[in-house]
Amino acid sequence: MTPLFHLLAVQAADPEVIDRIPSGYSHFVIPFTIGITFMLCWIGVGCIRLLAAIPQSDRLKFWKSLFLPKTIIKNLKDLFGDCLLHVKIWQRKPLLGYMHSAIAFGWFMLIVLGHIEVALFVPARLNVTRGGLFYPIFYRYFVWMNPGHTTLRGSFFFFLMDFFLLYVLSGIALAMFKRFRSIVLGMRHTTKPSLADRVALYSLWMIFPLRLLAESFTADLSGGSFLTVGVNHFWHLLFGDKLWFTPCWWAYSICLGLFFAAMPFSRYMHILTEVLWILLRNAGIQPHHPRKGVAEAEIYACSSCGLCLDACPMNVQKKNLKYSSVYFIRFLRRHNEKKINAIADKCLMCDKCHALCPVGVDAPALRRAQRATVNNSLPYDYSYLPSACAGQLSEQKVLYFAGCMTHLTPRIIKAVDRVFKAAGVEYAFADRDGGICCGRPLMLAGKTEAASKVIEANKKLIVESGCDTLVLSCPICYKIFKDEYHLEGIKVVHYTQFINDLIASGKLKVEKIDEKIVYHDPCELGRGCGVYYEPRAALGQAGTLVKASKEYDESVCCGGSLGSLTLDTRDRARISESSLEILLAEDPETIVTACPLCLKTFSEAVSNSRLPRKNVAVKDFAEVFCR
Repeated sequence: MTPLFHLLAVQAADPEVIDRIPSGYSHFVIPFTIGITFMLCWIGVGCIRLLAAIPQSDRLKFWKSLFLPKTIIKNLKDLFGDCLLHVKIWQRKPLLGYMHSAIAFGWFMLIVLGHIEVALFVPARLNVTRGGLFYPIFYRYFVWMNPGHTTLRGSFFFFLMDFFLLYVLSGIALAMFKRFRSIVLGMRHTTKPSLADRVALYSLWMIFPLRLLAESFTADLSGGSFLTVGVNHFWHLLFGDKLWFTPCWWAYSICLGLFFAAMPFSRYMHILTEVLWILLRNAGIQPHHPRKGVAEAEIYACSSCGLCLDACPMNVQKKNLKYSSVYFIRFLRRHNEKKINAIADKCLMCDKCHALCPVGVDAPALRRAQRATVNNSLPYDYSYLPSACAGQLSEQKVLYFAGCMTHLTPRIIKAVDRVFKAAGVEYAFADRDGGICCGRPLMLAGKTEAASKVIEANKKLIVESGCDTLVLSCPICYKIFKDEYHLEGIKVVHYTQFINDLIASGKLKVEKIDEKIVYHDPCELGRGCGVYYEPRAALGQAGTLVKASKEYDESVCCGGSLGSLTLDTRDRARISESSLEILLAEDPETIVTACPLCLKTFSEAVSNSRLPRKNVAVKDFAEVFCR
């Protein structure tokens, strides 16, 4: 092995030394080449198998989407924003966002710049048969035979490469720190890594320090900039002229090869699969099975980052962390049927994990798909549907559909009626004497066939009414009417939107009083349908609106959700109590919600909780406007 100082001293005069100078290949590239070849073959076969499992109509839709200008722009935006820059994490947890973007975007730029250097200075080396697979990655090892980097242009690339290497190293340092003190980066809980995760993780931690070591050892041969040259001077101060650089390049290559070989079996497979998932998602393709086709891309796009652990309302009890989305997806990967079903049934389906996921993995949709594979044997009686649909509705432009949960909370119906009368709204009551469930609870339970029968019956009733506006007071109903009913020519609105329009148009007069109000965003209305502005705009006219410590898409679940099939009452009560603490952050006098289930749950929680504030009122949205 030739010392670096000796090569520098005699390379111009000694032909034997020149023969030993690397020109385009060295045996140390073998581990990297094996690892990346294995990974590329794995991902190639996986993509073919995945796309083959997608229905032909969806495949055609996917390929067409890749050439639509609107979709192309969205794909580029999401690929850079979600995969490389991690904008969603930056917005919520800046330090954690910096960590992820430093590693992802920094590494991406090192790869891109390495290929640009090769293309500019030794373009022939981009050929796969002449080292195109490894040459751009280890360019600093081979570059010292290339005089092109003595130019200003070469120096510029040296600076960029050093800058992005330092950027990545700062992210790696934060990642190491996060394993021991995650709370500093804004995470209370982190996932437990599997064996493959650990192998990939520790390899990743070593890749870039070893790259710095290798490139700095050869910096006075190959060239460098502020980082590698500075470190090179430091090594010379410590070790003199003798810097044995080949072992560093071997170690760097081995860590890269090990990382790529472990990647398909670890959480880090998301680095590549989230690209495919984003393309499929933006093409509008939905999973039809919890583990096949699109669902497989979605499952492997999960990075196990743990953000859903903190988001999940069940995290108030450590024992329930095992039911969070990250572990559900992990067991889907492993085909562990027993654990998959238990976790799928326990979930409240509040959609918070989906709303906060950096790449938009829709775990609740995967849970519904999983439930559909095991719950289809449950009986469901269709015989009552014709009788429930019987009867004539008076023809009015506005049709009000209360829904099951609102009927179980009649104070809401009374409040809505009073508000409508005060505003002079003439309306027909679709289910005054009882009617058909909207179908959403059936869908959450995975009974899609039963839900479709219910939707068909309700749709017939609504269309025959002759209405042009359908008003719903239950977010669960609103979600399914909006997404699944496809009522052509009929405007579907939640009563918070309708009442806000009445106030804005002057039809409903509101007297503002000195009352501190906190508004709770129901899961299906906020995260499910994106209705955040209208309820707050209306409530701001009636009192002083104060903030909860978590609101909008981070709003808390009440704990009473129909989404969970197996969560017991004690666990639900603990979730409700935790949610109350969040809502009472600014000491409001009244909690207002716009969901009958949330109203019932919070009313009971206030009277039963151990919180010091028991004099707080819990009101339905409509009740605020009919004092």
